[in-house]
Amino acid sequence: MAEPGKKGPVYVTTPIYYVNDKPHIGHAYCTILTDTYRRFHRLFGYDTYFLTGVDEHGQKVQDAAKKRGITPQAHCDEMQAHFRNLWPTLHVEPDDFIRTTQPRHEMVVQKALQQLYDKGDIYSDEYEGWYSPWVEKFFTEDELVDGKCPETGKEVYKLKERNYFFRMSRYEEALRQHIMEHPDFLVPEYRKNEVLGFLKKGLRDLCISRPKSRLSWGVTLPFDQDYVTYVWFDALLNYVSAIGLYTDDERFRYWWSGVHHFIGKDILTTHSVYWTTMLLALGLPLPRHIIATGWWLTDDTKMSKSLGNVVNPLDLKEKYGADALRYFLMRAMVIGQDANFSELQMAERYNGDLANDFGNLLSRATKLINKQFGPVIPTPGEYTDDDRALIDAAKALPGLVQDAVASYRIDVAIEEVLKFVRSANKYFNDQEPWAVVKTDKQRAATIGYVALQAAQIAAMLMHPIMPQKTRDMLESLSSKPADTIDAIKWGMLEPGKPFEVLGSLFPRIDLKKLKAQIEKQNEKPKPAQTRPEITIDDFAKLDIRTGKVLSAEPVKGSNKLIRMQIDLGPFGKRQIVGGLGLQYEAQDLVGKTVIVLANLKPRKLFGLESQGMLLAAGEGKVIALLEPDKPVSPGSGIS
Repeated sequence: MAEPGKKGPVYVTTPIYYVNDKPHIGHAYCTILTDTYRRFHRLFGYDTYFLTGVDEHGQKVQDAAKKRGITPQAHCDEMQAHFRNLWPTLHVEPDDFIRTTQPRHEMVVQKALQQLYDKGDIYSDEYEGWYSPWVEKFFTEDELVDGKCPETGKEVYKLKERNYFFRMSRYEEALRQHIMEHPDFLVPEYRKNEVLGFLKKGLRDLCISRPKSRLSWGVTLPFDQDYVTYVWFDALLNYVSAIGLYTDDERFRYWWSGVHHFIGKDILTTHSVYWTTMLLALGLPLPRHIIATGWWLTDDTKMSKSLGNVVNPLDLKEKYGADALRYFLMRAMVIGQDANFSELQMAERYNGDLANDFGNLLSRATKLINKQFGPVIPTPGEYTDDDRALIDAAKALPGLVQDAVASYRIDVAIEEVLKFVRSANKYFNDQEPWAVVKTDKQRAATIGYVALQAAQIAAMLMHPIMPQKTRDMLESLSSKPADTIDAIKWGMLEPGKPFEVLGSLFPRIDLKKLKAQIEKQNEKPKPAQTRPEITIDDFAKLDIRTGKVLSAEPVKGSNKLIRMQIDLGPFGKRQIVGGLGLQYEAQDLVGKTVIVLANLKPRKLFGLESQGMLLAAGEGKVIALLEPDKPVSPGSGIS
């Protein structure tokens, strides 16, 4: 099935993202990483396939849709577009985008469930445990942290119900043996100890169903119509449903033989234990590699919506460009480790690496050659030792990049290219072609050719990182991205071909201005000032009591005043006129228990005497009457 000349399959997948979240920098990082890894392997001569998508079932989707007053499917249709539409703007090119509500996926889930049920690996039993709706999992008492969900810190609820269970415990030893025999199965390798530690506690069977009486939004169990399957059992099967399990065996076997899962470290257990035991039970090979990435942090704290520190990739893309964002994310994080994100750090990296080094090499060389020789790639003369030193570095560079990518060190691959670019910039400075051209035009032409050839090689090797900017660079040299890494070699730049002098590929960012903007954004607003202080004696002069609204009617001629009769119990009845007509219908006030400032000096409004004032919260168009949270008698004092 491999294309002629290809080395074999490399099938790369992202996690499928939950549709209740909009894409943030963590989603963008993992997807760009997968896309970059795929692009490199295509360059290295492999047959590649790239899958991403969204997870659309489960309790949180059902609840969110209900809250919005729409169907779960309508909610999913809307939310999935946030992901599907973002990826092309970041130059991410998946071969497939899977949705777990698609019939092609649901069919595979049901067939897998039936296969395991028929095999005896799924059974029914009554279960009692602590359930977390936030992660849709059951936990034992020992797993709780301070009586709460160990993953979110939120409340859990005691549930006792009959469910279906997957005999995960049956495959514990087979999984342990596979991990021990395949040291590169989990990446980084130290994740192996984490998973082995989890297995050491002993695997329990996994609850893989939810009764429809509690959750109806999911894939129905083929052997019991009253249940849907657990969202993780459903979601994980996307990796095989997308490539033909049960429908195209040849296609499935081909791509599955080269699968690489890129995931976040927070879902390592579900992928390295739940998923792998499911595969073992189905009689399928385990993935070649499971690569667990770190988290992006702000001030050493994980990004979360509740903390308000989530970074929107669209904001950064619009400001710096998609390629600059891709570059920073690939450059700044070592796979498996956490990394701190800051816009200032990104801007500094942009100026230093891209504006000063990478883009500058091509810009300086083309401007000088155009001025002295016209917009044509010059023919080099005899090479000097200095030339040959840079040529030798250029010849070694593709291998260094390939070795780094094979070790999942995209950051190292980038650094190898940048080291070469810096040496090329230094070469250009040291050779001083602007001075040499006055006495030796051929030598100046050779220096110019060497610099342009170095820029072309660097652009080709950086193409998987920055596909659009590097394409622009290469097209300016009458070239295009390399089809294979073997094609990237010294001398491929054709003398006599025209070139274009580009404007600034990476315009410098004014860091001083950016720092000022960030400082202004981070300024804590001054707290609002209260009215002048009063003493306790001043407060004691206020007679605040509960009252019950006996009647209420709009005041003629006013669009907001309402005339009310208020029962203050032993203090009698009062007429109070209040400006509540924009927030309340008069008839809705009758029967309410309200809070009254009872000793306010009477005053006239629209000719009606108001004998007190109702207390309310808010201002302007948003006003809410204060009410006791428990029943109290009219006239009760407030203190």
